[in-house]
Amino acid sequence: MGQKVERLWHKDTSLKGVDFVVLPGGFSYGDYLRSGAIAKLSPIMGEVINHANKGGYVMGVCNGFQILTESGLLEGALLHNTSRRFICRNVFLKPASNGTAITKGLDTNRAYKIPIAHGEGRFYAAEDSLKSILDNDQVLFRYADAEGTISEEHNPNGSLNNIAGITNKGRNVFGMMPHPERAADNELANEDGRLFFESLLKHC
Repeated sequence: MGQKVERLWHKDTSLKGVDFVVLPGGFSYGDYLRSGAIAKLSPIMGEVINHANKGGYVMGVCNGFQILTESGLLEGALLHNTSRRFICRNVFLKPASNGTAITKGLDTNRAYKIPIAHGEGRFYAAEDSLKSILDNDQVLFRYADAEGTISEEHNPNGSLNNIAGITNKGRNVFGMMPHPERAADNELANEDGRLFFESLLKHC
């Protein structure tokens, strides 16, 4: 995307002046406890939390989303898929709102093909927390079919309300289980994910 990137190690105690923090997917600490539960204790996370609380932008993808929920920057939790299996395949996402930087550049009437790769991706929140998320328009994406129809049949992991990603109340922290960065290059025959990053760059 032509942006300057600063690599941050988990033991760093400075964000080195970055404007936007991205917590990528992966298996932090081997996911030996709950996914993201140990990573939230890494020294860098103190700075990430301070950055977010001051209105700075933070995005977590897959394991990064899990870390954001574990650290309290996003509500809810990511539980084991209902199938109890690791799932790696393409799914379709429908933007739930155009009120955030990551969705403003997207068409809320279409579905975007984005891959998932997770064993603990089932979004869960207590009833009052879920009501708050829905009432405050914090859902970013929902799992759908290729035509954008949202149904339990096209929910790959059992997430409540087909939720694939959420934002915080301040709309500066974004979390999603699917991997837009894996669908952002013509060499991969899918550039739907690139549109997500173009939206971020334009509206942040």
